Amino acid sequence: QVQLVESGGGLVQAGDSLRLSCAASGRSFISYAMAWFRQAPGKEREFVAAIGWGSGSTYYADSLKGRFTISRDNAKNTMYLQMNTLKPEDTAVYYCAADGLRVGGRTIYEYDYWGQGTQVTVSS
Repeated sequence: QVQLVESGGGLVQAGDSLRLSCAASGRSFISYAMAWFRQAPGKEREFVAAIGWGSGSTYYADSLKGRFTISRDNAKNTMYLQMNTLKPEDTAVYYCAADGLRVGGRTIYEYDYWGQGTQVTVSS
């Protein structure tokens, strides 16, 4: 098993940047494909980005490509999400997720482990 803890959320203004972190503990971090999802109030949890084991493969929601960048540091057991030019519609709780079998999954059903989430609020 792996335990995931997100951090780095907060209240920012439109146009600002934030970097979220997801710290993993437990089984070998490098053996997990990872992803970020987000959930806005009253909406379903949606895919943001995913990354393979060795960071060679990255996947993004089409609407976020170019503004968000996913990365991981296997030596630090940590995954990141760099978010630039934030918009009010990016306001959501952001979750990190891990899966030991698949790379690039875009649905919540493809991930076995989840963090507790970190709130990102973007004011206009």
